[in-house]
Amino acid sequence: MERRSETWRIELRSMIKAKERTDIPRVHMPELDPGIRSRNTEEVNLGLTAEMAVSEARRCLDCPKPSCIEGCPVEIDIPSFIKNIERCKFLEAAKVLKETSALPAVCGRVCPQEKQCESKCIYIKMKKEAVAIGHLERFAADYERLSEQISIPRIAPANGIKIAAIGSGPAGLSFAGDMAKLGYSVTVFEALHEIGGVLKYGIPVFRLPNEIVDVEIDNLRSMGVKFVNNCIVGKTVGIDDLKDEGFRGIFTGSGAGLPRFMKIKGENLVGVMSSNEYLTRINLMDAGNPEADTPVLTGKKVAVIGGGNTAMDSVRTARRLGAEHAMIVYRRSEDEMPARLEEVKHAKEEGVEFMTLRNPIEYRGNERGRVTHMLLQVMKLGEPDASGRRSPVEVPGKTELIEVDEVIVSVGVSPNPLIPASVKGLNVSKWGTIVVNEETMQSDIPMIFAGGDIVRGGATVILAMGDGRRAAKAMDKWIKEVMI
Repeated sequence: MERRSETWRIELRSMIKAKERTDIPRVHMPELDPGIRSRNTEEVNLGLTAEMAVSEARRCLDCPKPSCIEGCPVEIDIPSFIKNIERCKFLEAAKVLKETSALPAVCGRVCPQEKQCESKCIYIKMKKEAVAIGHLERFAADYERLSEQISIPRIAPANGIKIAAIGSGPAGLSFAGDMAKLGYSVTVFEALHEIGGVLKYGIPVFRLPNEIVDVEIDNLRSMGVKFVNNCIVGKTVGIDDLKDEGFRGIFTGSGAGLPRFMKIKGENLVGVMSSNEYLTRINLMDAGNPEADTPVLTGKKVAVIGGGNTAMDSVRTARRLGAEHAMIVYRRSEDEMPARLEEVKHAKEEGVEFMTLRNPIEYRGNERGRVTHMLLQVMKLGEPDASGRRSPVEVPGKTELIEVDEVIVSVGVSPNPLIPASVKGLNVSKWGTIVVNEETMQSDIPMIFAGGDIVRGGATVILAMGDGRRAAKAMDKWIKEVMI
């Protein structure tokens, strides 16, 4: 509220009447042509020009009680960064973002703003398109990166207390950034050879380029965060080893990398794999390159089972690897798909076929053990389930046999079992998630906090980041109480 009362903000609001602001049409992100992008790995969304960003920022009414902030899991001061864009202070906008977000350029690209901050925008109540908060976040972060005038958030004096973060995904990075700001000596341990977790292995470069993630990680390094890769906590080192090395608090954001299958006949055929394996091998090991040490199968008739963002990433990747017929097979209707509308739109534009109200019940192969067909059960929608979505039920006796040479299963993941299994006395749910206090993210072992997929079973980037921020705030309070 103090910022809203600053002279420049008052003057900015008075320059354009509210009615005129609401009449400004929402900008739409420029995109690569579908015919071109479906055969290369260039980023699909091209970003806003400065002129477009300023025009969109003018739409923001600078509300006295900005409900958009309520929809942001990391509580970005949204009106403040947007108003800085309106007055062309783009670097100031980036500074505001970095006060609460460790990954603004990432979030501007992959977070479901339409279900979070933008869904709370006052424009929704006015039956108009929300302010494009995500597009503006990306613009400010990208502007700072390209300007090479990268700011470092204010950091408290070093207190000499060592803190460990397990996993370098969004939860771990967000936690690390906030703890570094508070003056702690933070070390992030990553099992893989690349830092970034799911941001690197799970999201294709045409949606989130690796160099964007690397810049965000370098920002954390400049804040004093240390990174150790190729280190599997629970195997390479144990929790007790970290204690012996003087770490006073531990945050685990070890994710949910254990794939689920449907337990149907033929899942062991060659050519049937999980989306985790498929995307990790391609994104992290260059397996889409036939010259790679371990190339992945590149089918011509590819079916992806599932309707979430990971399924869209998988099927769009298959198209880029040469699939002539790429299909989404989903047991509900398109309206029930959990994937972002933008991802569904992009997939359709790129030639993906959507086979909704279909569910695989068997995969069939040839004498060499390679998948050749999938048998689909035709479904219809029945009554809503516990989540409110209408439950799919079988249409008796109605099946379809479809020719395929590759199947990618994307029906969910389970939490990484390594940390829960290696820590004695840690309270773990029947689903394998670590049980924590929802407000503090603290486990029943006081020095261990957790967040992201290892707690939620599945979370968006921004929800995982919100967990990391809450954990950092609570751990700081806990450590100070213990020391006193």
